[in-house]
Amino acid sequence: MEEERIDLLTQVAIWYYEEGLNQADIAQRIDKSRSMVSRLLDQAREAGLVEVRVRHPLRTDSELEQRLCQEYNLAEARVLAEPPEDYRLLLRRLGELGARRLQESLHPGIIIGLSWGSAVHAMVSAMPTSPVPNSTIVQLIGAVGHGDPMVDGVELGRWLAQKMGASFRFLSAPLLVKDAAVAQALRNERINQETLTIAAQAEVAVIGIGTPVPEYSSLLRAGYLSHGDLEELMEAGVVGDIVAHHYDEQGRVLDIPANRRSISLDADSIRNIPKVIAVSGSVSKARAIAAALRGGFCNCLVTDAKAAQMVLEIAAACPSSRA
Repeated sequence: MEEERIDLLTQVAIWYYEEGLNQADIAQRIDKSRSMVSRLLDQAREAGLVEVRVRHPLRTDSELEQRLCQEYNLAEARVLAEPPEDYRLLLRRLGELGARRLQESLHPGIIIGLSWGSAVHAMVSAMPTSPVPNSTIVQLIGAVGHGDPMVDGVELGRWLAQKMGASFRFLSAPLLVKDAAVAQALRNERINQETLTIAAQAEVAVIGIGTPVPEYSSLLRAGYLSHGDLEELMEAGVVGDIVAHHYDEQGRVLDIPANRRSISLDADSIRNIPKVIAVSGSVSKARAIAAALRGGFCNCLVTDAKAAQMVLEIAAACPSSRA
């Protein structure tokens, strides 16, 4: 698109969206018809010169938030009231809720650790473009490399860094490799060691909570695990995963091949990050969420009311298993 055309589209968009002129006023200024102005505004959006974002009035359930914090010793909880039935729409709403929480934590010089997955994607998507001076985004987990690139940690990290004007540190390694020896060698590689050291210094981490339930497994969608692999994980006692660490009902990271073959920041370092925001929702993930909370993997949970209620019911049914 030629430079003069871009200038025209940008000026029309500024008049309409920022200065509040109506299409008739703009048409008079550029000596064109109102229908032409409408087409120019459409072209400005298509060219990426305009970003239209609808701010949904997200209602939260303060009672469930308080109960979750008390039950699992959380610093914060954000619980979406009246969640939509559609899972994709639910993720979008949770992403918006999580993004608002992340924005409250931002300040110059902040280091943010970023995981991967559809929930993290929804949160990054909801973040506005707003520079944060001297900020750093660091990848907590190796790259997917195939499947849906928009849920890959590398792509999400670059996207968030672009929105914040931040520097970006990525892991030069895949999420899973063929055996534990290769994984250890990649973790010990100098650049990856440096990246993981920076990740451990993060002030805030943004993570999802995974599940071996096939319909909701990001690892299955990415092609890293098959249905048979998920069945084996469940037989081994896996109920969920965070940052490629598979854990059991009590939130204990299991000594299984899948964990030894993954490349990510270790579980203890994740627990030591001052604020870990976990975004996860739906009743189908309640068991994984409850176990993640027992394991102390996060201190700020963003979820929905139906999942929160189920998580609390799980806690009530197994009071002796709480961490």
